[in-house]
Amino acid sequence: MDRAQKQENVEALKGVFTSAGAVVVTHYLGLTVAEMTDLRGRLRHEGAQLKVVKNTLARKALDGSLGEAGEALFKGPVAIAFAPDPVSAAKVATQYAKDHEKFSVIGALMGEQVLDKAAVTSLASLPSLDQLRGKIIGLLQAPATKVAGVLQAPAGQLARVLNAFATKDAA
Repeated sequence: MDRAQKQENVEALKGVFTSAGAVVVTHYLGLTVAEMTDLRGRLRHEGAQLKVVKNTLARKALDGSLGEAGEALFKGPVAIAFAPDPVSAAKVATQYAKDHEKFSVIGALMGEQVLDKAAVTSLASLPSLDQLRGKIIGLLQAPATKVAGVLQAPAGQLARVLNAFATKDAA
């Protein structure tokens, strides 16, 4: 890899670190190509990506902004999982780490913060952005449904009273 390619990779990593909701740092030593492909497919399904990175290039992209804690994550065979949604990459990575011994979550970068493994696990337990949107829409629609039910109740009662009078006269 020549100098221009390295600089291009560093710029791409800077873009990933700034635009991603969370960047989950993982170790993948011992995973087969099929297992890595499976992991990439799971991440892609959730709108996330997996990228194997060179540690020196990742450290240059961070440019010391996260201190020693951020640079300590990039040791050994590192792959990063990232997505615009901070939760989706963490969910898939932690679940995959539970299923495969050779894959492990080391930590994460979220904005200007460095998260440890426990923080990534708790981040993965949060509902996704789509689930939160669904809950908000449900909460917004509930009052409208109740108002419609209240408004329809008197008309229904009037119809039942008229029906009772009609059946009374017929009998």
